[in-house]
Amino acid sequence: MSASLLKDTRQLSAMSEIVYPILSVSPTRAMVDEKIKVLVENLPPGCPVTVRSVHQSEDKDCWEAYGHYISDHRGIVSVSEDLSFGGTYSGIEPMGLLWSMRPVPGSRKGLRLRKLNIRTPMLVDISVYSGHEDFTDQTPLASVLTERWYMAPGVKRIEIQEERVRGTLFIPPGPGPFPGLLDMWGGGGGLLEYRSALLASRGYASLALEYLSADEHRPTKMEFSYFETAFSIVKEHPQVMADRVGIFGLSLGSVVAFLLAAESTIVKPRCIVCISSNNIYPRKKTLKGFFDEVYRHSDSIHADENDFVIWKGVGLAVMEDTQARVNVGKINCPMLLVNGLDDQNWPSVEAGQEVATVMSAEGKEHLLSKLEYPGTGHLIEPPFSPHFRATNFIMHSNKQKVTLLWGGQTKPHSDAQEDAWKKILSFLQLHLYCSPSITAKL
Repeated sequence: MSASLLKDTRQLSAMSEIVYPILSVSPTRAMVDEKIKVLVENLPPGCPVTVRSVHQSEDKDCWEAYGHYISDHRGIVSVSEDLSFGGTYSGIEPMGLLWSMRPVPGSRKGLRLRKLNIRTPMLVDISVYSGHEDFTDQTPLASVLTERWYMAPGVKRIEIQEERVRGTLFIPPGPGPFPGLLDMWGGGGGLLEYRSALLASRGYASLALEYLSADEHRPTKMEFSYFETAFSIVKEHPQVMADRVGIFGLSLGSVVAFLLAAESTIVKPRCIVCISSNNIYPRKKTLKGFFDEVYRHSDSIHADENDFVIWKGVGLAVMEDTQARVNVGKINCPMLLVNGLDDQNWPSVEAGQEVATVMSAEGKEHLLSKLEYPGTGHLIEPPFSPHFRATNFIMHSNKQKVTLLWGGQTKPHSDAQEDAWKKILSFLQLHLYCSPSITAKL
C-alpha cells in the first residue's frame, strides 16, 4: 500500500469512529436520457476519494467508469459540480460515470453495450472508495444501486407479427392519439427495441422494425412493400394520429427513410430523422441490391494499424456512381440529418452534403436541417450511452467476425449524443405535435 493511500485510509479510519461517508444519488430510478446527481458527504476536508460506477451487461460483461475527486472544505464531493482529477473522465462532468463506461480490464475485446430486454432496467452500482490508487482492491465506503430505464411506466409494448412484418410497437402512456414513428436501425440486423421504447416514453408511438435477421439477410423482408406495410401498421393503429407519422433511421435505416419519403405512393411521412446518413440505393432494385453494390466494391475495404476494418472507402467508391442514389429531390417533408465528422464506417457527412446540394437545386433547402459534430463517429446513440470507437461485427458476405472501426473520440462523441438527442426531440415536437408542418413549395 502506498504511503499516500495509507495516510488516506488512516484519516478515514479515524473519521469512521464518529461518522461514515454518505453517498446519495438522485434520482435512483431515472430514464436513460435523464441526468442524475451524485453527492458524497461526511468526508474530511481535502480528502481524496474515487467515485466509481459498475454495470453488468446482459451478456455478463462488466463495465465501469470512475473519477478521482478531493472533498471541499465542507467534506463534500459533488460529481455535478466538482472537478474529476482523472479516471475514465476528467473535469466537471455530471454524467461522466455513465458516458465514459468501458469494459473492465481483462474483458473480451470489441464489446458493445446495448440493452436487449427493455422491460428491465439497466442496473448501475455507484460506489465511493478511499484515495485515488488501488481502489478496486478495497471494500467501498458506501454504495447506491441505481436504475436506468428505456421504457417509462405506462408504456405499452406490443409484439408485431402481421402481414410478414416483424417488430415491436411501443405506445406512450395515456389514451392518445399520439404521433407515430417507424424506427429502423442499420445493417447489423436483429430487433433492437431500446430507442423505440425511449421515444414512446417521450410521447411517440414507435415501431422498432426488424428487417434483417442478426445472422443472415432475409430478402423477403427487404422488399419495398415490407417497409410500406410497416409504416401502415403504425399509421392505422387506433392510438396513432394517421397524418402525423414520421420515419427514424440510422445508417442503412436512413436509406430506407430517404427511399420511402422519395418514392413511395403509400408512405407520406410527416418528417424524417436520419442518423449517419446513407443515400446509396441502386435504382430499380430491392434494398438487397444495396449489399450487392457494396460487396462489388469490397476491394475498398481496408484495415488500420490495429486491424480495425474501415468501410468508409466502400461508400466513397459507390458514391462515384451517380445513378446509385436515392432521388432525394423528390422528398417533400422536413428532414433532420445527424452526422459525425469522424465517421469511419461510412461517408455520412459527404452523403449529407450531397443531399443538401440536391435539395437546394430543387428549391427545397428549407426542408433540410443538418447537425454535424466534430470528433463524433458512426454510432450516435441516445444520450449518456458509452462510446464505442470499434466493436465486433459479423460480416454478412462471409460470416467472418471482424472489428469494425466506427470512429469518434469519447468526450466529443458523448457531447454530440446529448446535444443531438435534445435537438431530435425538438424537431419531432415541431413537426409531429405542432401544426402546421413545413411542406415543400409545389
